[in-house]
Amino acid sequence: MYNILVCDDDKEIVEAIEIYLTQEGYHILKAYDGEQALQILEKEEVHLLLLDVMMPKLDGIHATLKIREKHSIPIIILSAKSEDVDKILGLNVGADDYVTKPFNPLELIARVKSQLRRYTQFGGTVKGAQDIIYETGGLQMNDDLKQVTVDGEPVKLTPIEYNILRLLMRNQGRVFSIDQIYESIWNEEAIGADNTVAVHIRHIREKIEINPKEPRYLKVVWGVGYKVEKIQPN
Repeated sequence: MYNILVCDDDKEIVEAIEIYLTQEGYHILKAYDGEQALQILEKEEVHLLLLDVMMPKLDGIHATLKIREKHSIPIIILSAKSEDVDKILGLNVGADDYVTKPFNPLELIARVKSQLRRYTQFGGTVKGAQDIIYETGGLQMNDDLKQVTVDGEPVKLTPIEYNILRLLMRNQGRVFSIDQIYESIWNEEAIGADNTVAVHIRHIREKIEINPKEPRYLKVVWGVGYKVEKIQPN
């Protein structure tokens, strides 16, 4: 059974989400501000976090920053604001997805299931006679162990970042449009996906490139999309 932590200072929203997700077979943990959420994460095994932005004591943005120091679990931001700037801010600090309030319960459930599916695939291992390894220059991805290294040094990616990089590593030299990346990773139609994909690409670059502004591996093809450069091993 998956443990989902729901954090919102509106107790009615927390209770409503608990009803929706309990019916789907999930176990719900509840918090009403960012500090409570951090305390629960220290004590309990949590597989996914639903986190409101506007909360007392510690808001969702600063809570996400602190959580990302230790945890790579999926975080879905809950926001009463519909402006893109609020959504992008959440993604910028490490959230994996967002849902705008008031939300459709079916959409919320679908996004929770999608993130848990990616997290399970990301964290699991596939038994086989030989590891599946993708490599270009000093960048290496072991897809069985879900490990990424640059010049032998481990790189910590979120599940979304890992899946984007895997898509590009498996198809080195091929250019993927923003819509193609979004639809491959999020499994839904790409509507206004530019900012979402761009934020995750920037995060990946910050982790795998010596100079993210002059990337060696993850390159943009202006007006077309992104690709991972095919480089001979060092």
